[in-house]
Amino acid sequence: MTSIESVTLEVPDPAVANAFYTAAFGLGTQVRVRPSDTPTTGFRGFTLSLIVSQPSTVSSLIDSAVDAGATTLKPVEKSMWGYGGVVQAPDGAIWKVATSAKKDTGPATRQIDRIVLLLAAADVAASKRFYVDHGLAVGKSFGKYVEFAMPSSPVELGLYGRRALAKDAGVSPDGTGSHRLAIGSAAGPFTDPDGFAWESASA
Repeated sequence: MTSIESVTLEVPDPAVANAFYTAAFGLGTQVRVRPSDTPTTGFRGFTLSLIVSQPSTVSSLIDSAVDAGATTLKPVEKSMWGYGGVVQAPDGAIWKVATSAKKDTGPATRQIDRIVLLLAAADVAASKRFYVDHGLAVGKSFGKYVEFAMPSSPVELGLYGRRALAKDAGVSPDGTGSHRLAIGSAAGPFTDPDGFAWESASA
């Protein structure tokens, strides 16, 4: 397994969700939605990050998301690593938009360079071993953070300790019920140690 073709968000109203994601981020086939009323509360154990080239693009995408109905969890700001902000979509999914650049090199665009799915792991070492056994190579690993090497994947994958990921997102780590997320890959179907469902990319 070297690629995630898409992620599917399970939402109460697909038409509303599609309208939001088109207006907010202009996302294509990498992010899909489908109907679900499976019970879920609080933090669902994952975040999606949009990595872009410069601060003005971060601000543009975050502003578009808020205008389309997202809730701000962390306002855009500079940090030691770059510039970014976090919002929660109306369907409950948490999105981070970030860049490692400190300065703009041109006008703002809506170009997204990378999409990264971060999964909260109860035992990062155990989940890391699980994914390595399923064919992923580790790109970076330190403490409770793992980033897999997936240079040609439409969606990249990382693991983070649940409390650390929730803190990064600006929410409480508490949550129960469904992740409301399905990960599409040629390697599916299977379920990882934290209950995240992988399915065939053609599903």
